[in-house]
Amino acid sequence: MKISDLIPRWTGHVHPPLAGRPYRMHLPLRDAARIEALQIMYPGCTEEEILSDLLHAALDELEIAMPYVPGEHIIAEDDQGDPIYEDLGPTPRFYSLSHELMRQLAGKKPDRT
Repeated sequence: MKISDLIPRWTGHVHPPLAGRPYRMHLPLRDAARIEALQIMYPGCTEEEILSDLLHAALDELEIAMPYVPGEHIIAEDDQGDPIYEDLGPTPRFYSLSHELMRQLAGKKPDRT
């Protein structure tokens, strides 16, 4: 999801049910005011949905921005037959950790404390 997708999403009130682990956080005053302003502007959305959407979009953009660091091992070839080298940057570790933790979190019931 891109940040630019959020306003149409909020205008259309399209929100899948939230699931997973609850998180608590304290926001800087300016950010808290902006979240509350968005909730007033889009009353069909809860603050939790707005925060979830913003975090989702930011994580997607962060993932795209992670640098590719070519290694020495060729792992494939592109359509023109040029070599594709293994990625030694943070992306493979991020994917691996994310997928493993997603499997672990999917097996747990949400904590209702």
